[in-house]
Amino acid sequence: MADASDTPQTRLARLVLALRSQGVTDPGVLAAIEKTPRDIFTPDLFRDRAWEDSALPIACGQTISQPFIVGLMTQALTLEPRARVLEIGTGSGYQTAILSRLSRLVYTMERYRTLMGEAEQRFQTLGLTNVITRFGDGGEGWPEQAPFDRILVTAASSDEPIRLLKQLKPSGVLVAPVGKGPVQRLLRYAGDGKGGFTQEQLGEVRFVPMLDGVAKEL
Repeated sequence: MADASDTPQTRLARLVLALRSQGVTDPGVLAAIEKTPRDIFTPDLFRDRAWEDSALPIACGQTISQPFIVGLMTQALTLEPRARVLEIGTGSGYQTAILSRLSRLVYTMERYRTLMGEAEQRFQTLGLTNVITRFGDGGEGWPEQAPFDRILVTAASSDEPIRLLKQLKPSGVLVAPVGKGPVQRLLRYAGDGKGGFTQEQLGEVRFVPMLDGVAKEL
């Protein structure tokens, strides 16, 4: 018999405590996670697991990222309220929603039209009006809207994301998984204001690979 006290609210509270214990301590990031109902981004089959700290399958062979990774990557961006953010890989839209609560504008790109349409519906449901979507090849970035204050990449590039770094402001920050194979390095690139970047490794992660072009209709 299910525990009547085990509500979505208590599960969320446990999740936030777990994230804090793992190093996601930025108050703004934790507040954004608390305000964003992960269950509406999760397929019906896995909805009872929405508040677990684990990645879950979504359509098109993709995943909704583990909340700890979402929190870690968002925290690493050091977002400011006036920031313009480029997100590569909309997916379910969960990470996008977190970013939208911490920045002025989020430009998000997705190569699967099915995922983009579903995410757009969720943004409408949540009343998120500062998200701008684009169906396209994320590896190319969004040069018409560059430069960006922050860039977050949710698919692994095999090499340094040079094309995206060129769309970053001189003092901007880019966070991305980089590497070949099932395990990649999560890297943080911080602009030095003079056209160069410092690089910091945040740990090992597992992301789907970044693919060229856009997907055929599913």
